[in-house]
Amino acid sequence: NFLWGCSTSAHQIEGGNVDSDMWAIEHADPTLFKEPSGDACKSFELWPQDLDLVKKLGLNTYRFSLEWARIEPESGVFSEAMLDHYKAILEGCHERGITAVVTFSHFSVPRWFAGLGGWTNSDSPALFARYCEQAANWLADGIGYAVTINEANLGNFIHRLLPPNAGELIKAMNASAGREYGLDNFKGGLLPETGMNTLMQDNLMLAHKAAVKAIKSVKPDLPVGVSLSVTDHQAACENSVRDEMRKLFYGDWFTLASADDFIGVQNYSRLLWGETEKVAPPEGAKFNQLGLEIYPPSLAGSVKHVYESTGVPILITEHGLPTSDDTERAEFIPDSLIHLQQVIEQGVPVLGYCHWSLLDNFEWMFGYSQQYGLCEVDRSTFERTPKPSAAVLRNIAQRNVVSL
Repeated sequence: NFLWGCSTSAHQIEGGNVDSDMWAIEHADPTLFKEPSGDACKSFELWPQDLDLVKKLGLNTYRFSLEWARIEPESGVFSEAMLDHYKAILEGCHERGITAVVTFSHFSVPRWFAGLGGWTNSDSPALFARYCEQAANWLADGIGYAVTINEANLGNFIHRLLPPNAGELIKAMNASAGREYGLDNFKGGLLPETGMNTLMQDNLMLAHKAAVKAIKSVKPDLPVGVSLSVTDHQAACENSVRDEMRKLFYGDWFTLASADDFIGVQNYSRLLWGETEKVAPPEGAKFNQLGLEIYPPSLAGSVKHVYESTGVPILITEHGLPTSDDTERAEFIPDSLIHLQQVIEQGVPVLGYCHWSLLDNFEWMFGYSQQYGLCEVDRSTFERTPKPSAAVLRNIAQRNVVSL
């Protein structure tokens, strides 16, 4: 019953998400975004092709997200047409024998929600729960696993790993986007301004808890969890600050998520910690397009740490490699999964593995400059072409075992 899948998110593939906070900040001046999302992968129209690809790749699971800005374009106004759109995708999954893992919020939020202060607003948990209940009423019967918030703890990483002036640049970008729409308190859903991360994290935790309750009120037996950004933190010396860093990056999320049905783990690399700060990877290390070390054992290390910290089953909701060289990805997938297989054999309950991503898509601030996809997307014709790495994952999924 292992879930072999791949992941996407609405804003990154659908295109034309004009009512979202992301569309506003992509077009702001100044902006931290390299380029706007535009048509993305045109998946709002081409989603049947995406599902056909999932099936063609021999996968039984597809993780995608609902676009809150489409479903609730104005506060309290819900679009039945958009709910029907996502219902059609769920029905398409069912017709193809694909389990749907659905994320209710994948970074982007409605522009009106950002205009109220986004996740800094004390009403944000209740507003999010209202949306989740409406969406669940329409869609829950077709969902296999529900993820409330994508990488809910990411602000803790951004807060500490971006350049010192990033918070002020984010503030200027938000202010510019807000002015364009006459919104004085515009706060985007992804990036925390200076001094705002703690407040955002507090409200995100309340929002997750309220969302679980809202979704469960509609379908009590639907498995619900949150996805977390989990780096494999490793100690580089005896008196390492690694454990302190883990507390800073994960905060109270492990405690909160311990009450859930599963935890979504999203891992891309490791960080090495010395006595006071990060230390460089070993000599000869390879790096991905993000400048992070390519380190295949990091997935297993992250999964093991999360399970030991929570005791909750793990669903790997994202894992991948940003690279323009698909041979690196084709090696990275089995090299990573062989370590994951060992952790499973040691007794860690892993429900499934969703690779990021199905498509080369819009990668937020980096635009289209980074490639995570199992499939290439022609930016002019939107034709999807599976890469050799897709066949590697397909062969592993069909055998349900990794052997090197």
